[in-house]
Amino acid sequence: MLAAALVTIDISIMYTALPAIAQGLGVSAASSVWVVNAYQLAMVAAVLPMAALGEKIGHRRMHLAGVTVFTLASLVCALAWSLPTLVAARVLQGLGAAATVSVTTALVRFIYPPSQLGRGLGLYAFIVSVSFAIGPAVASTILTLANWHWLFLLSLPLGLATLLLGRRYLPATARSPHAFDPIAALLSATLFALFTFGLGQAAHGADGSLVAALLAGALASGALLLRRQAGHPAPILAVDLLRLPVFALSAATAVLSFIAQALAFVSLPFLFHTVMGWSQMATGLLMTPWPVVLSILSVPAGRLSERWPAGLLGGGGLLMLGVGLGLLARLAPDASALDISWRMALCAAGFALFQSPNMNALMTSAPAARSGGASGIVATCRMLGQAIGVALAAACFRLSADQGPTMALWAGCAAAVLASAASLLRLRVRGTPMDPAAAAQAATPPEARG
Repeated sequence: MLAAALVTIDISIMYTALPAIAQGLGVSAASSVWVVNAYQLAMVAAVLPMAALGEKIGHRRMHLAGVTVFTLASLVCALAWSLPTLVAARVLQGLGAAATVSVTTALVRFIYPPSQLGRGLGLYAFIVSVSFAIGPAVASTILTLANWHWLFLLSLPLGLATLLLGRRYLPATARSPHAFDPIAALLSATLFALFTFGLGQAAHGADGSLVAALLAGALASGALLLRRQAGHPAPILAVDLLRLPVFALSAATAVLSFIAQALAFVSLPFLFHTVMGWSQMATGLLMTPWPVVLSILSVPAGRLSERWPAGLLGGGGLLMLGVGLGLLARLAPDASALDISWRMALCAAGFALFQSPNMNALMTSAPAARSGGASGIVATCRMLGQAIGVALAAACFRLSADQGPTMALWAGCAAAVLASAASLLRLRVRGTPMDPAAAAQAATPPEARG
């Protein structure tokens, strides 16, 4: 769980720190964005290969290796003297983060007994939410007292504590008998890196031929990957799991939900500051209800997922999210802080009802031997949804500087409603267990129970 905090805090502080990093290195704001982009591209490219390798060498070993690489890379980031060296270190840091998050939910599945898996995943969601919420405040405090190098030095004690606790308490898990395929891993990394980079270039108005070439390369890599792993019992791109109706619908629900969340998180600061005229400090405070309410409700939502179908919880919660985003899009320019806050709280409550139960559904609908593959899909759905959401938000801003934030919120509303529909469809899938705890028990091998 500490690793989740480590990775999430790093992600959330970087957006706040980019201006200070750009000034400290003497580079433009546009160039400094590569400090974030390099990290995210490395993560999205490496998550599925790392998850597959984790099944082969053991989830515990992969998790500890990821924390080690992340911590060492943080030290290199702190010592970086130029933008190229910092970007290179961020790539290494992203690889460490990918190794860590790729197996986190798989480890949660083996740490908690089946009847309590929902609350374990709820606690994981709680830690991620709190870390995301405090990241900007931590960054602002450090930058007030010291330079940007200390942002990365902060990760050293957290990384060491995570490593020591992980070595002591994380359980050893069974290893897959299937060989790791490095060529398939390279194709998977190429597929997601080119797709994510192509989306970003398209959103920022890059030359059409470049965007087409990137997306064509992603498509070709995906086709080669599917051909190479056809018939494989544990493919890196988990098509075996995606053939399971509940798993596929849960994955679709996750992608659409994180598209909606990303559209909201990118557009709302612009709506509050640029359109409505709130100060930068007030804008930060107005964003606070979302992570705070999400943090409060994550664990209770996880407990609910042990007793109620994820399709019902997610469908209702995502409908709440869609309504909340629609209400935010219809805000008057002179709306009060209270008008904004209760709408933000409604969005967060809806997202909380989706997040932990959906992770529970993804993990328990997969065989225990494929926990690593399912864990990789959980992380990939989140990052893919966020990348698509950010690209759509940028496209809205390009279409209209004034109406862009409102357009993005309506797009997020539509994505949330589609996600709600995908979630509710799980209730109609034949064979969907009505008792989540029983489903978890059945999917867990005897040696991992209790």
